[in-house]
Amino acid sequence: MKILHKSHSFFWDILYPSFCIHCDLAIPSSERPFCGNCKANIIALSGPSCFICNLPFVSESATSHSPLHSCGDCRKDPPPFSNAITPFLYEGPLVSAICKFKYEKKNEWAKPLGKMLNEHLPQLDVDVVTAVPLHPNRLRTREFNQSLLLAQEISRLRKIPLSIDAMVRIRETTPQVGLHKKEREENLAGAFQVIRESEVRDRRILLIDDVYTTGATLKEAAKMLMRSGAKEVIVVTLARMMPPGWNGSVLKTGIQTHGA
Repeated sequence: MKILHKSHSFFWDILYPSFCIHCDLAIPSSERPFCGNCKANIIALSGPSCFICNLPFVSESATSHSPLHSCGDCRKDPPPFSNAITPFLYEGPLVSAICKFKYEKKNEWAKPLGKMLNEHLPQLDVDVVTAVPLHPNRLRTREFNQSLLLAQEISRLRKIPLSIDAMVRIRETTPQVGLHKKEREENLAGAFQVIRESEVRDRRILLIDDVYTTGATLKEAAKMLMRSGAKEVIVVTLARMMPPGWNGSVLKTGIQTHGA
């Protein structure tokens, strides 16, 4: 049976070849979404980090006395979510992969990227999976919500119910690119509304987005879920953009993703 499976995969790869999402090199379908070289250049976030927002600390000594050590921002202004989990650094091949996925309508990459994300998440005690919603105007332009596609994969793979439209984006915000942390927070104030409270009330919510930048979008979305009666919100993103000036190269490690 194993030989037959390999033969089937061989002929399938000939008929329907797969290509690395970053460099477009032809690869076996089992290696999607990245070729071996690009995979080796994806950076996993490891080492000590804030136990709330998951921001990696530059110094290994930051959590030497207690693993429950939070960063300055979380101590000063605790976020409405209980935990944020991001397995990868927003750098190298993953940047072009996410940009192609979002902006070049490569929605077929949702499944391998979602599987890659799922394989690098811990076990999570949650009741519902949902995604940061797009404003209808943005959705019409992009034609799909990349975060919802990732959430669908996590829901499918972990057999956790998916809430598609319990929360909506009611205000179209200006692009966040180039805005400072405070400006991002002000830009997003009142952008979300929960319209199906029964789907979130007394439930542990897994909130999915593609990239964690400053966390402003996720904090605003999590705040609305908590106000609508959610028991807990856990945030998961595929990649994390580090703050300006952050230098944690000692904490970066190359990864090997599992086959799709």
